[in-house]
Amino acid sequence: MSDRQRADRVYEQLLERAGERWVQPRKERVARILTLLDDPQRTYRVVHITGTNGKTSTARMIESLLRAHGLRTGLFTSPHLERFTERIMIDGEPIADAAIADAWDEIEPFIGIVDAELEAADDAPLTFFELLTVLAFVAASDAPVDVLVLEVGMGGEWDSTNNADGDVAVFAPIDIDHADRLGDTIAEIAQVKAGIIKDGASVVSAEQPEEAEAVLRRVAAERGARISFAGADFGLADQRLAVGGQLLTVRGLAGQYVDEYLPLYGAHQGHNASLAIAAVESLIGDATQPIAGDILSDALQNVTSPGRLQLLGIAPTVVVDAAHNPHGARSLAQALSDSFDFDEWGLVLGVLADKDAAGIVDVLLPAVAEVFATAPDSARANDADAIADLVEERGRRASVHPTLAEAADAAREWAASSDRRAVIIAGSVVLAGEAIALSEEEDWKSGWSA
Repeated sequence: MSDRQRADRVYEQLLERAGERWVQPRKERVARILTLLDDPQRTYRVVHITGTNGKTSTARMIESLLRAHGLRTGLFTSPHLERFTERIMIDGEPIADAAIADAWDEIEPFIGIVDAELEAADDAPLTFFELLTVLAFVAASDAPVDVLVLEVGMGGEWDSTNNADGDVAVFAPIDIDHADRLGDTIAEIAQVKAGIIKDGASVVSAEQPEEAEAVLRRVAAERGARISFAGADFGLADQRLAVGGQLLTVRGLAGQYVDEYLPLYGAHQGHNASLAIAAVESLIGDATQPIAGDILSDALQNVTSPGRLQLLGIAPTVVVDAAHNPHGARSLAQALSDSFDFDEWGLVLGVLADKDAAGIVDVLLPAVAEVFATAPDSARANDADAIADLVEERGRRASVHPTLAEAADAAREWAASSDRRAVIIAGSVVLAGEAIALSEEEDWKSGWSA
């Protein structure tokens, strides 16, 4: 069996488990199998990141900054866009098929033991995400890495990733999402997310709503953790458009960084960069040592954030952005006007059924001229007709397309009729992954042809 086949078999076995939407406050189940594996998550330093939006982009920036310092890095993010090995990165690359298969071979003998204990306690077996987290911890230890940048799956306090002790806890902006699991108010959600703050850790946070900030400050004080907030303690001082991205001036916790190039679009990515810089300053030098200019420049210039305002096509321009909740949609709508020079945008929109499709439509509709409703290739997808109905309830028209390929064709044809038009594909991480694969298959960067 080839390494690729071994890795694919691991994914097949994970998919036999309860899916990522099956969430129960039970991090102790993962703690049990980690104990049997001699706690691999204790063998490296950890930067732990939570929030509602911007987690993955910020995590990728932190990882790039750490790697530029000469450290060996691991990065665990979710979900993936095209292949599950993207979720576990070692030194900036998706984990090798052989490495993920070998890590599975290490943990597999213990899965049955823990599953049997759970069954005896009338509890459900280990889930997809719980076992994926264990895989990430083991693979990072086997590499071995110096630092693991670890993105929370959901919430924080009881998430399986919280079996690692973060030296630095990072909070991206907190908003309402997963209300059925995390709480109906921002304060309740912030309380769950604050669970990643460990005794004596460093904490850095984006600017937050007042009720979220109050929770984070209280929990940090209770745990003897030093906390710093964007705006008050560090932040984005200046931001200017540049070819292919933007120039940033950042006031860090330990230094000032002027006119640094970031090859990503969107004002929110500038704020993510300032948060990443503060996190790395906190880990290296305890927020007293500025990041050397050449290290910072190299790291930022090499940052990528797939599926986040990613350019997929030219003539016409096609951009993809996950934007799977209203908060992400607000950042996207702002970026469409701030970071690009087009008169009209065509929106290809596909949303999963458990997401706030109405909220996403409310935010994005004023920013676009035409809507092409579709559905992600997922059993959890919202029907394309339902998306079109939401648009039409707001006095606008939407064409309906059963597949992304059909929607993208229609949108690209519409946009190709004027050099002042462009296409944005948004609404779901699943849809974003489909769009990336489709753009490569059809070579959208070679331009439109009927």
